[in-house]
Amino acid sequence: MCLAIPGKIKNIEGEFGIANFRGVERRIGLMLLPEAKLGDWVLVHAGFAIQRIDQERAQETLRLWEEISSYEE
Repeated sequence: MCLAIPGKIKNIEGEFGIANFRGVERRIGLMLLPEAKLGDWVLVHAGFAIQRIDQERAQETLRLWEEISSYEE
């Protein structure tokens, strides 16, 4: 199974960027999404931005992640 997490691009330096994931910032590759711009929400898989998404979709996905992570058996 492949998982992609939404992050917001805060900085771009060439083919790399810094994305914010709910307060945690990570370096991501932008080679697969050269049209990405500062402030864009992107889906990140294995350290690479793979798709741009709108803020509404990003927030809904993050909400679902929160719901899943708080699930107890």
